[in-house]
Amino acid sequence: MTGTQRRGRRIMMTPHERDAFLAEQRTCRVATVGADGTPHVGALWFAWDGTALWLYSITRSKRWAQLRGNPRIAAVVDDGHGYDELRGVELTGSVAVVGEVPRTGDTCAELDVPERLFATKYFGLDRMPHDGRHAWLRLVPDAVVSWDFRKMTG
Repeated sequence: MTGTQRRGRRIMMTPHERDAFLAEQRTCRVATVGADGTPHVGALWFAWDGTALWLYSITRSKRWAQLRGNPRIAAVVDDGHGYDELRGVELTGSVAVVGEVPRTGDTCAELDVPERLFATKYFGLDRMPHDGRHAWLRLVPDAVVSWDFRKMTG
């Protein structure tokens, strides 16, 4: 997944660094494209399981409507204030809906891990609370690009 990153290899995160970074960060920005080609970017909470980025999105959102027509997205998670502190990960690919829409908590083994990760990360709970307004999108990225400017020298 990250082995094909050619530009910026010197500042690229290792898989372990990337996984730790995605586990600690709380917000990603997700870009979708409407039928007329107009881009839309919105912030979302997410869970990373080491393979997939799990997005918990409101099903009545512009994002959700756009993804029904075109499931391709780009997601960016970044951090840092000063130039030499900047780091981030960009993940691109197509999302798949997992579980019922909207999510009410029906048994879905595929959601056991992401819901546990998400509930712990954002709510400090062992179980996922469901509001009947959100549903899960899974992005198994086609490409991952990362950077950590703290690795630059001189």
